Amino acid sequence: MPPKGPEEPEGNPYELLGISLEATEAEIRKAYRTRSLKVHPDRNRNDPNAAQKFHALTTASTLLLDPLRRLALDAQLRLQAAKKQRFATFDNKRKTMVTELEEREREFKRSRMAKEQENIARETENDRIREEGRRIREQREKELETLERERAKSEPEQMAGEDALAPPPLGDLDTTIRVKYALSSHSTLSTASALAAHLRRFGEIDAGSVVMSQKVKKPKKSKGQAEGDIMVTALVPFNQLGAAFGVVSSAASLKEQGMDVAWAGGSEPPILSWLRERGELGGTAPKRPKSSQTTPASDGTTFSSFPSSFPSFDEAPAPQPPPVATVGIDYESLTLLRMREAERARLEKEILEAEAAEGG
Repeated sequence: MPPKGPEEPEGNPYELLGISLEATEAEIRKAYRTRSLKVHPDRNRNDPNAAQKFHALTTASTLLLDPLRRLALDAQLRLQAAKKQRFATFDNKRKTMVTELEEREREFKRSRMAKEQENIARETENDRIREEGRRIREQREKELETLERERAKSEPEQMAGEDALAPPPLGDLDTTIRVKYALSSHSTLSTASALAAHLRRFGEIDAGSVVMSQKVKKPKKSKGQAEGDIMVTALVPFNQLGAAFGVVSSAASLKEQGMDVAWAGGSEPPILSWLRERGELGGTAPKRPKSSQTTPASDGTTFSSFPSSFPSFDEAPAPQPPPVATVGIDYESLTLLRMREAERARLEKEILEAEAAEGG
């Protein structure tokens, strides 16, 4: 008979004895005898745990041979089995969730790696394009530098040629002449309009811009001036350079008539020298041209060495009718119109200063 005691066995008594839950009392006793002989301390003197194992078998058999305690134990084991089954179901669901989560994580990692590879490929292509662009830019810069050096070498020669061919800048007084005469010799030329009408035979005059000054001069024996003679000084702006050039070219004949003419700026305009160098004036203009220089052509006709815009001064032409207003206006007229007021004041001041210097 196995000993009976109130102790609770450690572990599952059925598992300790190696029997099932439906084992009979006889099967329990048989299993106890068989296992207790194997773990009895007297037969296992070298096993320090033999007494503990033997005690566990004795406790398990005692509990199972007690019907009431066995009933409670069976109920407890069934609850544990149901709980275990329930947890097993939960474990399966948890495992499924874990599997899904792991799969999602792997898919996310694969997607991230694919994006990283795509970014790397894109950056590589961008680097290649940037490098190609840099190479092309450097090549173009070298070509531009080469062209710039060649241009710098040839530019001085071109500029020298262009400067030689370029006309000089137009001056404000290029078409303006200075006229001096005694009022006693030209009593009808006492007003700016009368003087403009007198000189209009050479070309159109901006009558509104004519500046005139009158001053009583002391008599000078050398010039044969009468006592208290009034000297008139005027600045006459022509609309065209050719007309002003014609007046100055006729200075000798006009002087015989008691009228001194000269360029208002004091010297010949540079544009005339440029035209003369290009052959547009046919050489140096004589001081007193009797007639325009002509050369016979092969067909028997003659042509003048002066431009057709310059008038002939062989003889004093007959008075011309008042000019007809034209729609167009040339460059000189436009310039004079814009600078009329300022130029008038400046020229009047110059005339007064010049007369003051001569009188002194």
